[in-house]
Amino acid sequence: MRFVKSFLTLLAILAISLTARPKIVIGIVIDQMRFDYLYRFQPNFGPDGFNRLMNHGLNFTFAHYNYVPTHTAPGHSSIYTGSTPYFHGIIGNDWYSKELKRRIYCVDDSRFEGIGCSDKMSPLNLMSTTITDQLKLSDNGLSKVIAVSLKDRGAILPGGRLANAAYWYNDANGHFGTSSYYMKELPNWVTNFNSKNLASKYCEKEWTLSFPLQNYSICLPDENPNELDVYKEGRTSFPHSLKNIKPENRFEMIRELPFGNDLLTDFVKDLVINESLGKGEQTDFLSVSFSATDYVGHLYGPNSVEIFDLYTKLDQNIAELLHVFDHEYGAGNYLVFLTADHAGNEIPEMVNTKVKSNFNTKNCLNAVKKYAKEQFGVDGIVADYINKQFFLDDAVIEAQHLNPVEVRAKIAAFLRRTFNSILIVCTKDDFNGKIAARESNNPLLNGYNNIRSGDILIELNSTTYFESTGNKSTHNTLYSYDTHVPLIFFGWNITPGKNNESVYVTDIAPTIADLLNITEPSGCIGRPIIK
Repeated sequence: MRFVKSFLTLLAILAISLTARPKIVIGIVIDQMRFDYLYRFQPNFGPDGFNRLMNHGLNFTFAHYNYVPTHTAPGHSSIYTGSTPYFHGIIGNDWYSKELKRRIYCVDDSRFEGIGCSDKMSPLNLMSTTITDQLKLSDNGLSKVIAVSLKDRGAILPGGRLANAAYWYNDANGHFGTSSYYMKELPNWVTNFNSKNLASKYCEKEWTLSFPLQNYSICLPDENPNELDVYKEGRTSFPHSLKNIKPENRFEMIRELPFGNDLLTDFVKDLVINESLGKGEQTDFLSVSFSATDYVGHLYGPNSVEIFDLYTKLDQNIAELLHVFDHEYGAGNYLVFLTADHAGNEIPEMVNTKVKSNFNTKNCLNAVKKYAKEQFGVDGIVADYINKQFFLDDAVIEAQHLNPVEVRAKIAAFLRRTFNSILIVCTKDDFNGKIAARESNNPLLNGYNNIRSGDILIELNSTTYFESTGNKSTHNTLYSYDTHVPLIFFGWNITPGKNNESVYVTDIAPTIADLLNITEPSGCIGRPIIK
C-alpha cells in the first residue's frame, strides 16, 4: 500500500510538472551572430554564459533563415511570428512604398508620439500576430509582455501589437524611451534609471581586452589595414575609447562598443525587478535584443579581435542575466531561447584575395534606368531600388500604355545578360500562385510580400559582395554565412542535448506555442521542434 501511494504521488508530481507553465519565457536575440561564434570564441567563454546554455540546454546546430532579405527587422519579425516576410510583411528595415512614393521605415508611425524620445513608432506594420501576442490572447491579457533593445525595431517588433511595453535606446540623450502606442508616460523606475546617466559614464570608459592578446590568435592582426579607424585614434588596435569623438556623437557611438550591451544588461536587470516580471499567476514574456554585436560586426568583420572580445564580454552579460533569472525565478522555472536575427559575411578581401568581386548598386541602378528609358522611351519607369529589389512606377507604365509584364521581363533579361555577378533574377510574375513554405526551397519567394515587395528581385553569387560605404562586412543574402544562426532552448522542460537536424528560425514561435499549449501566431509556417 505504501508503494502504491508513493507511486501515485510520483505520478501526480509528474503530471503537475508536465502541465505547469514556466514563470516567464525569455527570448534573447543577438544581432548579427553567426552560429560558428559559439565555438570559435568558446576558449574565452566562462562557465556561466554561452557555455551554460550549450551544456545544459538543447542546442540546434543547423538552424537557418529560410528567406532573403536577412536584415534586423525581418529577422526579429520572423522569430516572433514563426513566419517570413511573405506573411508578416516586414520586408526590410526600410522599403519603398508605391502608395506613398517614398521610402518608409519598418516601425515608423506618425499617429503616435515618442515618450522619452522623439521617435513616432508602433508595431502596426506587422501583418501577423507574434508569439507574444498569442500569449496575451491566451489569458485575456493577464500575461505581461515587455521587449527591450538598443534598436527600436529590435524591441517593437518582438513585442507585437499587444505588448505592455517596448523600450529602446535614444542616442540623442543616452536614455531609454518608448512610444505613446504603449503608454502616456515612462514608469518611475525607467525615469529613475535614466537619471543615473549610465550612458555618460560608459562613454568615459576605455575598451580594453578581456584577456592577453595571444588569447585572440585566431583573429586577424589587431593593427590591420583592412580595418577602419572607427574611434579617430590614428590606429586600429586596442585599447579603444571615445575621447577623440565629438561629445554630441558619443551617445550614438556607445552602440559600437561593448558598453552598449552593458547598458542594456543594466536596464534589463532593473526591469525584471521593478516590473515584477514572472511573479504573477500567468506566464510572462521578456524579449531582449543585443545590438552592439551588429554595429561592431559591420565595422570590423567576423575575423577581428574586436568582434572576438565583444563576444567575450557579451558572454559575461549573458551570465549576469542568467544569474538574475536564477535568483528571481529559480533555476528550471524559466524558459530561455537564444538566437540571432541574421548572421554576417566575411570581409570581401578575405575571400576575393586575387580579384576584387564587389557589386556596385549605384552603377547597376543607373544602368537599369538608362536601359528602361532607351527601351520604353520615357523617364521614371524605375522608381527606386532597395533590398535588392527594383520598384517600378505603375502609373508611368500605364500612362505609356505599356504591358507591365513585358516591362518587367525585359528589364530582368537586361540584368541577366549585363551583370555576371547576378546569379538570380525574378519578377513578381514568377511568384503568381505560389505561397511561402517552411522549407527554404525558394528563399526569394519566402521573403516576398505581394503588397510591399518590388517588381524585380536579384541575388548575387555567393562570393560577390555589396560595396557598403563605411562598413567592412554586411549581410542580406540567402547564403549560409547570413542564414546560419545559433538556436538554443534552455530551462523549463528542456532536456539538454545537441541536435543537427535542419530547422528554421520560423520554428521558434510554434515551439514556444506548443510548450505553452497555446495557439501559434496567425501567419506561422514553422513547426514545433522539441518533442
